[in-house]
Amino acid sequence: MKDLMAKINASIEAFKIDADLQIEKGNKAAGTRARKASLELEKMLKEFRKKSIEAAK
Repeated sequence: MKDLMAKINASIEAFKIDADLQIEKGNKAAGTRARKASLELEKMLKEFRKKSIEAAK
């Protein structure tokens, strides 16, 4: 689960950087990367939820 958390944190940081670039500078490529990162985050967060529920049992 620690590995998953490290991946989630890294993906969040990448998303923040790319989203800021898109918002502040209008960088279209950064927007594409941010959207991709958000999809990856969604998958990882669902996996985290599944593992968390499993650990709570």
